[in-house]
Amino acid sequence: MLSAILFAAGLSERMGKDKLMLDFDGKPILQHSVDLLHEIPVFQRILITTEVRLKQINIQNNIQVIINHQPAKGKSESIRLGVEAANGTHFLFLQADQPKLKRSDIVSLLDAAAINKDKIIYPIVNNEPCSPTIFPVKFRSELLSLSGDTGGSVIREANKEYCFGAEMINPANFSDINTIEDYSGI
Repeated sequence: MLSAILFAAGLSERMGKDKLMLDFDGKPILQHSVDLLHEIPVFQRILITTEVRLKQINIQNNIQVIINHQPAKGKSESIRLGVEAANGTHFLFLQADQPKLKRSDIVSLLDAAAINKDKIIYPIVNNEPCSPTIFPVKFRSELLSLSGDTGGSVIREANKEYCFGAEMINPANFSDINTIEDYSGI
């Protein structure tokens, strides 16, 4: 039973404007991520976002929405909200700034997690780990203890013996958008 948590409450500080509301193939980047969340075969779907963004997108009924009222606290606040709401045996952390991701990309990660149930699963792109990442529930307390702008990569780095990096068939789909240059390149 996997709980998918989509993080969409960041402040887009490196971009200088709300990157999740920028257009990609005719709709906001965030809408692509929400649509993907709706499509993936998981037990539970959670969206962590802001009230402003929520008003600008369409949400399907099978997605639980949690408003992050304190996004300035950093990534850890969204992680805490998502993990507290999740009740699966694994947590799939999705970043809302990867609009090229497809259902098949996520299914590849889910397949790797099914074989490696006690491992932290993540894609390897250009010999580097990237998002999305799957954490077994045994890392719940560590995830809840994060603070500031610290994400799950700290836990991954501290637990390398519990990590499994999966090579991806379509590595370009895992590109994320943090800067104007990143956005121009998609």
